[in-house]
Amino acid sequence: MDLNHNPWTVLSNKVEYDNPWIRVTENQVLNPAGGKGIYGVVHFKNAAIGVIPYDEEGNIYLVGQFRFAIDEFSWEIPEGGGPLGTDPLESAKRELLEETGLLAHSWEPIVKMHLSNSVSDEWGVIYLARQLEQRNAEPEETEQLHIRKIPFEEAYQMVKRFEIKDSLSIAAIQKIKLMQLEGELEHQP
Repeated sequence: MDLNHNPWTVLSNKVEYDNPWIRVTENQVLNPAGGKGIYGVVHFKNAAIGVIPYDEEGNIYLVGQFRFAIDEFSWEIPEGGGPLGTDPLESAKRELLEETGLLAHSWEPIVKMHLSNSVSDEWGVIYLARQLEQRNAEPEETEQLHIRKIPFEEAYQMVKRFEIKDSLSIAAIQKIKLMQLEGELEHQP
């Protein structure tokens, strides 16, 4: 069995919506069983970029902001979008500086993921940022940010208590916990 063979047949498609960030396509399809139907896909024009800044004392930085789409306040790792076709690391460096005012001198990709692969082609990458240096934050005009520097274990407990619900943030924090348990991080508070 060829696992890369696509069992869906696209009969036609049309763009239903398009803006600078996303394009929504409706596809007329034959499903794997041969039945006719529609399949809508949200195409993202940016990759999701997440950064988990981890200092020498085992603290991380969280960014809090009100998220319009879910109509609630959200604690998250620093994150944003990076244009497709560009180096995600450069986007990560930009997001970290914009949102927290931090520069990192050590970068490591720790997670690559699809964010909602049943309806979207959005993918993301998360970086571990270390050897941090504080500068001035430069948030975008659409962002009203709150910054918290907290012990990593406190952030991990926030995930366990459902106080952090953002998918990139949960993936990043769980990955750091795994790296600690496997002895891959030098500092383990």
